[in-house]
Amino acid sequence: MNAGRGDEAFVAFEHVQKSYDGETLVVKDLNLDIGRGEFLTMLGPSGSGKTTCLMMLAGFETATHGEIRLAGRPINSVPPEKRGIGMVFQNYALFPHMTVGENLAFPLEVRKLGRAEIEAKVKRALDMVQMGAFAARRPAQLSGGQQQRIALARALVFEPELVLMDEPLGALDKQLREHMQFEIRRLHERLGVTVVYVTHDQGEALTMSDRVAVFNDGRIQQLAPPEELYERPENRFVASFIGENNTLEGVVETISGGACTVRLATGEILDAAPVNVTRPGERTTVSIRPERVEFKPENIPPGVHTVEAEVLEFIYMGDVFRTRMRVAGNDNFVMKCRNSVGQRKLEPGERVPIGWAPHDARALDPL
Repeated sequence: MNAGRGDEAFVAFEHVQKSYDGETLVVKDLNLDIGRGEFLTMLGPSGSGKTTCLMMLAGFETATHGEIRLAGRPINSVPPEKRGIGMVFQNYALFPHMTVGENLAFPLEVRKLGRAEIEAKVKRALDMVQMGAFAARRPAQLSGGQQQRIALARALVFEPELVLMDEPLGALDKQLREHMQFEIRRLHERLGVTVVYVTHDQGEALTMSDRVAVFNDGRIQQLAPPEELYERPENRFVASFIGENNTLEGVVETISGGACTVRLATGEILDAAPVNVTRPGERTTVSIRPERVEFKPENIPPGVHTVEAEVLEFIYMGDVFRTRMRVAGNDNFVMKCRNSVGQRKLEPGERVPIGWAPHDARALDPL
């Protein structure tokens, strides 16, 4: 898959492959262009190849085949310390015997900057992450969130054009993690630095990124801005990995332009947008987001086929009502409704017709 920005590419993977044993490829023919100043997230489950790609870009792993370019320059044979890349890890990787100020000064000393310039850059980087008062402390005297801010400041202190982040917020609690997501995003917008970010947390990827590359089995399954990724997944893996998703199995009955009908095993017909189907008779998996399912007749578009659903469980979640239903033999079909005035609670055992706008159901690849 070539997912690129052509001549604008600041980082380019060209036909990159990686094998650790000479037989099994953990990264398979990767072609990926990343624009200067872009925030690109590599998202995927464990073992999907995303971290290996980051480590090859950093120089800690060597590509088995293909070329990696930075600002037009091949860097396969360039050692990590000569690539001028900032790195932020999940475990912070701060030197415990050094103060915060000394940790930040270290990459500048390696580059042989003068003392006055080092002090100015360290102060600027600490102020950038609101940690200016902590220069004399050691990492052990800081909380996890404070250590992560320092690790971020150290990655930025020598003003690199590219910063790589490998699961940097994975060790933080939920509230602090969400706060740091917005802080990192604001810093990126202010500095204009290129960021390549690795995570398995799809919420984090959607919140922070300009584009997201969804990895599975060593390949990019889809590369797109967050909204497009969520609203228009290109295959069953992306639809199931990004957000919550309902699936129904069936056979394409009719197809015309941007619409198709699918016959379920129960004989019911539903409407969908054809994505990975091209002709009647093909098996397909239809994907529908829970928040797009409607049970009120006035909210279902006119002329759309409805499907009967049996309510199995109704869960009050504060801002939303979550209703688990049996639909065409699937006992885990979920509908989410906003908690609003007049929203009716559905009772277990109740049968209701449900529907959705045809473009909100996508006929994807079969099981």
